[in-house]
Amino acid sequence: MNHGMHSFDPAEAAALVPSRGRVYVHEAAMAPVSLLEALAARAHDLEDVEIVHLHTNAPAPYTDEACAGHLRHNALFVGPNTREAVAAGRADFTPVFLSEVESLFRDGGSMPIDVAFLQLSPPDRHGFCRLGTSVSCARAAADHARLVVAEINPRVPRTSGNTAVHVSRITAAVEVDRPLPEHHQAPFGEVERAIGRNVAELVPEGATLQMGIGRIPDAVLAALSDHRDLGVHTEMFSDGLLALIESGVVNNRKKSRFENRAVASFAMGTKALYDFVHDNPIVEFHASHMVNDPNEIGKQYRMVAINSAIEIDLTGQVCADSIGERIHSGIGGQMDFVQGAVRSRDGKAILALPSTALGGKASRIVPRLAPGAGVVTTRGHVQWVVTEIGAVNLHGRTLRDRARLLISIAHPDFREGLEREAYERFHCR
Repeated sequence: MNHGMHSFDPAEAAALVPSRGRVYVHEAAMAPVSLLEALAARAHDLEDVEIVHLHTNAPAPYTDEACAGHLRHNALFVGPNTREAVAAGRADFTPVFLSEVESLFRDGGSMPIDVAFLQLSPPDRHGFCRLGTSVSCARAAADHARLVVAEINPRVPRTSGNTAVHVSRITAAVEVDRPLPEHHQAPFGEVERAIGRNVAELVPEGATLQMGIGRIPDAVLAALSDHRDLGVHTEMFSDGLLALIESGVVNNRKKSRFENRAVASFAMGTKALYDFVHDNPIVEFHASHMVNDPNEIGKQYRMVAINSAIEIDLTGQVCADSIGERIHSGIGGQMDFVQGAVRSRDGKAILALPSTALGGKASRIVPRLAPGAGVVTTRGHVQWVVTEIGAVNLHGRTLRDRARLLISIAHPDFREGLEREAYERFHCR
């Protein structure tokens, strides 16, 4: 290893974590697996270590029951690998807007980081490593943590943007050679295709897009192939964008900020995606406290934010982080982008969801949210709501109007019951 970095083995590096310390773990596809395994292996030598991160595509051995009292996870966004531990009480969940995480980490914040566990590219000739496919909150951790412990992996893409970490910032480096975990697109069906078409009809030429992960965002991207001069300012950069970039549909020319460049905070997908962002100046990765800043988002002309929901009630309250009381994901960046898109000139905030759940047995448009369900987007912020049946704009509409509009895009099997509830509650006729 060059530039004067001493090579540690994972156990030596993990030994730098103190009892009662706080560790931030690089998010998404960049989780440093060898460091996490080494930390879990020495769990019984430690007391009350808090492990903080967003969603990671990696095992989470520190959430096992055997680590109780020694290691405890605090999720800023709950992923499939930590969902059961949060539900069982072995891990915590902190609701927070992604735009505000950096304020928790910086000096004087409520969540100072003792050790940042990162995965980085090897240093260039100037001594700068790169944060690879995720800058999100790892940027803030790299800047504010007391110690930086890093895996150095030649498979990590050298990405553009605010991704550089100088070797002088690294306390301990562990050499690994491991492919990044891949996330393959799930096939989508006719419901998702219909949602994609309905959303695409709301996207004007020259719009700048934000969207997340899953079958609905993929279906929306597939439906945009006839659009022109689209741009990207998003949390997640996915494989679905590659075809649009290669065809010229996404060219970022009409953006009012970061012209000619797609901006993201992380990428998650296949090796083809990771190869595309490697050393590619048209894709820039920036920290969540910039990408998700509603003021920054609002400066984009025709900003269109496309997010999802678990359920929405007849007043427009949107639950996107829990199924009843059970935390399913997190606040993430939905409200950041909803607020930003509404502030944008000719912008739109869109919430897209299937009309039903549980194989058609339940409506996602409901009279009232399930007991304990969290409101991520309030009824005062909600704008466009889209299902496979249609699209309605709730902004500036009364409660009675909202109920009528939402019922019109609910599944026909549930409309009669929703109409009865709307009549009893709002005297809708």
